[in-house]
Amino acid sequence: MSAVLTPEGMKPRSMPVGQRNVLRSNDSASLWNCTLSPGWTQEEVQILRKALMRFGIGNWAKIIDSQCLIGKTIAQMNLQTQRMLGQQSTAEFAGLHIDPFVIGELNSKKQGPHIKRKNNCIVNTGAKLSREEIRRRLQEHKDTYELSEAEWLAIELPKPEDPLALIEAKRKELQELRDELDRVQQRIADIKGDSPAKESDEEMTDDINVTKRPRVD
Repeated sequence: MSAVLTPEGMKPRSMPVGQRNVLRSNDSASLWNCTLSPGWTQEEVQILRKALMRFGIGNWAKIIDSQCLIGKTIAQMNLQTQRMLGQQSTAEFAGLHIDPFVIGELNSKKQGPHIKRKNNCIVNTGAKLSREEIRRRLQEHKDTYELSEAEWLAIELPKPEDPLALIEAKRKELQELRDELDRVQQRIADIKGDSPAKESDEEMTDDINVTKRPRVD
């Protein structure tokens, strides 16, 4: 499927004829939205989207080498890719230069008693796909959705000017989140009356009561 670069990112452009003309950019407002995994911004999702189109679904080593998403692990990228595709299994798209949002939009419209979702992703509740079925789907997706080589080679990805500075900023951001979590947990403990200070006061009161308790012969 053809794609054009706009200020909002890469968007598919419907072809006038042929089987690829299955989706138009104005079909649904949800086309450019997806569920964010924890720790992801919309900007980072757009970068990952372009990286998947540029290097192919699941080519994590190339994405990491490109330094377009400093600090992101393979597990984080894989999880966010699942959310963009709208399904947990990515084997049928492995290595394909496709726009994951297009697949995600199609999956979002699937309905029926056999469709089960988790975190807005379709999960496989049946038998495991055979190798033959995966190969068949790969070829079908390649014929229907894959960008031309000229298109995916033309996709440019951002590079940080100072990767070390970005990593340090990420570490600082993570520490701030941890500190905020500690403060929230402390407030919850105070509300429940489980704070260490209150527990100590209660223990001291119990000790005093035991001391004052009259002796029974």
